[in-house]
Amino acid sequence: MAKEELDCEKTVAYLTDWLAERISQANKAGGVVGLSGGIDSSVTAALLKRACGENSLGMIMPCESNPEDRNDAILAAEEIGIDYEEVELDSVYNKLLEKLLKVFPQEDKIAAANIKPRLRMTELYYIANKKDYLVVGTDNWSELTTGYFTKFGDGGIDIAPLGRLVKTEVREVARYLGIPEKIIERKPSAGLWEGQTDEAELGLSYDKLDRYILGQNIDSELEKKIEGLQERNRHKIEPPPVPERDEFA
Repeated sequence: MAKEELDCEKTVAYLTDWLAERISQANKAGGVVGLSGGIDSSVTAALLKRACGENSLGMIMPCESNPEDRNDAILAAEEIGIDYEEVELDSVYNKLLEKLLKVFPQEDKIAAANIKPRLRMTELYYIANKKDYLVVGTDNWSELTTGYFTKFGDGGIDIAPLGRLVKTEVREVARYLGIPEKIIERKPSAGLWEGQTDEAELGLSYDKLDRYILGQNIDSELEKKIEGLQERNRHKIEPPPVPERDEFA
């Protein structure tokens, strides 16, 4: 089954209105989004700017990051025309990690890397509280389906406007919005460590994952792989479980 072509004009108009309406329903003044220099944050920032105008803010939050990420984040912000600020988190990250390693000396690459998005989440919520904004997430449908995000990190958000767009559709919307091609063509990465890429960690391409999500035919072994990711990350995808009160009261 072939993928239907996305109507980008209709999609952008709907998501812009949806964002503005949701922020209004939450009785908030606007929204703040983290700018990583990647395609998802750039598209989210562009939608937020359209929805909230001057009541939109992008935050650049380097944390032991590749300097190119910062450059691309600035490029995106200036192209979109969204106000942005920068708060560097290297020293906070290194100090916290230093203290943790004194108590738990064995290094763990994933555990250490996941501190970064959790620090960024903390910063975004501080700003959101100060400005009476919502934290606007950059998670797309591909990430939400597989649980490919850091729990209480980039998954710690108030609203997810890209939550029903797969990664390949986000690229289509990015081109419609005029996001710089340099950013669109970047290898998707959470920026957890040097050379890290989404597809290498997932073990499959976004193209194949997106075809699965959209109900198109893919190899049965890939189906099993995706379903295995969903099962492994179910604790991230679903709300925290609570006991049934009628079982004890």
